[in-house]
Amino acid sequence: MTISVLTVGVVLVLGLLAVGFYALLASRNLIKVVIGLQILVKGAVLALMLAGSANGQIQVAQSLAVTVIVADTVVAVIGMALAVQIRRRTGTMDVRRLSILRG
Repeated sequence: MTISVLTVGVVLVLGLLAVGFYALLASRNLIKVVIGLQILVKGAVLALMLAGSANGQIQVAQSLAVTVIVADTVVAVIGMALAVQIRRRTGTMDVRRLSILRG
């Protein structure tokens, strides 16, 4: 029995998505939430690369993946900066305790 590259890739994508969703749902720390989002996006980028490879348009998939990675990095940096500012202002990074920030 042979296992194709596409099958291994799909298993990896599903694994990354599962770990990312678990990190989002199980964590109350803002930094861990941002890391969970990063893992989710990496799974989506891997799925995009697999789809391009299976379709025979790997160049298009690579250019889209680079664009997603750049945009994701910007979002992660802004999220981390906001988490640091929230920590300085409130003294906590617990998502449930941040309800005091309501206007």
